[in-house]
Amino acid sequence: MTPSIADPIISCANVTISYGTFAAVRNVFLDIPKHKVTAFIGPSGCGKSTVLRCFNRMNDLIESFRLKGNVLFHGQDLYSPRVDPVEVRRRIGMVFQKPNPFPKSIYENIAFGARINGFKGNMDELVEISLRRAAVWDECKDKLQESGLSLSGGQQQRLCIARAIAVEPEVILMDEPCSALDPISTLKVEETIHALKKNFTIVIVTHNMQQAVRVSDMTAFYNAVEVEGSDGKVGYLAEYNETKEIFNNPKSKDTKEYVTGRFG
Repeated sequence: MTPSIADPIISCANVTISYGTFAAVRNVFLDIPKHKVTAFIGPSGCGKSTVLRCFNRMNDLIESFRLKGNVLFHGQDLYSPRVDPVEVRRRIGMVFQKPNPFPKSIYENIAFGARINGFKGNMDELVEISLRRAAVWDECKDKLQESGLSLSGGQQQRLCIARAIAVEPEVILMDEPCSALDPISTLKVEETIHALKKNFTIVIVTHNMQQAVRVSDMTAFYNAVEVEGSDGKVGYLAEYNETKEIFNNPKSKDTKEYVTGRFG
C-alpha cells in the first residue's frame, strides 16, 4: 500500500527493470511529491539506484537495460519515443556517489553546462547564485579560476550540486552523495539538501538510516527476494510512507527489522 500523493512530479506505474533476462527490480508503484525529499533505503542489490537512475534515463547507457511499465514526469511518459533523453537529464539532474567535478575551473564547472544549454543571462550572477544555493560560495569565491579538483571532497560534492542546480532542473537525484565524505562534510551536504527542497524536488539513495531520518520527508524501503529460476535476487518496493511512519510505525516486519539494524 502506497500513500496517495496529489499531483506527483514523478510516478512509477508497475515498473519492472531488467538487464538482459535478469529482472533487477519489479512491479514498482511509486509517486514522488514536489518540493519534498524522498529517501530510498534498503539492502544492497534491492534496486534502489536502479529505480533512481530510471528517472533521468541514465540506465539507457547500459545496452542490456529494459523497462516495462511507465515512468511519468508531470504525467508524460519519460520513455516515449518522442521524449529526448538529453532534455530529461536537464530537467532531472543527478549527483553521483563520488564527487566528479569537471577538470576545469570552479567557475567553468558551473558555467559549462549552463552555456551548452543556451543560457543567455549574466553568467557571473548564475555562478554565484548556484554556488550560494549549494552552500559552497564562501569557501571558493576567491578562487573561482582554480581547478574544481583542488577542493576538498565535501566541497567538490557541493560544487557538483551547484553544477546540477545551474541548469535549473526541477528534480535532483542523489545516489549516496555522502558515502565518500567525512561527518562534517556530510552535515554540510545535508544542510544544503534541506535548503534546496524549497526550490527543487530531491530523491536520495542512502544506506545511512540516520541520514534518511534527518533529511527526508518520505521514505521508500526496497527489499529483495530469491526467485526460482532467476539469476539472483529480485528487488521490489516493500513499503513507502512518510519518513516518521517508516521509522516509528512500519507496517512490514521486514521494514522494521531493516530500520532497526537487524539485517541489511
